[in-house]
Amino acid sequence: MKEVNLNVPLKIVAYEELSDKQKDLVNQSREATFRSYAPYSHFKVGAAIALSNGEVIVGSNQENAAFPSGTCAERSACYYAHARYPEAKFETIAISARGTDDEFVENPAAPCGACRQALLEYETLAGHDVQVILAGKKDIYILPSVKSLLPLAFVEF
Repeated sequence: MKEVNLNVPLKIVAYEELSDKQKDLVNQSREATFRSYAPYSHFKVGAAIALSNGEVIVGSNQENAAFPSGTCAERSACYYAHARYPEAKFETIAISARGTDDEFVENPAAPCGACRQALLEYETLAGHDVQVILAGKKDIYILPSVKSLLPLAFVEF
């Protein structure tokens, strides 16, 4: 038997430590939570993706009564980004969430498995690491790539 330890590089920073570009993405992801439609879970998520062409695309989770056929914020943003700007490469994604109390979550919320896999597809398409910023009320997590969120990812062979 062989044991392997997987390590995930993670920086924990305060909002004030972010660059201006990172702050802008976090702000846009937080703002996007207010455009969420979450009448069932009451968990509102926003995502903002910086593209190589200078554009920022935002998305928010959208639920419906035929649960779980809604769309998460991350996939809402990444699908629209590629549909609108198919030649642009993803550079960074910021994700924020508000809980059932309508306040921003204390600890950063990470994407679900389906979103991780979808984002990995666009990281692969970009040909470089796509930085991930997960914003909580107090702490902000910065990961160097989507692969950091999905170390044993399914990839087409």
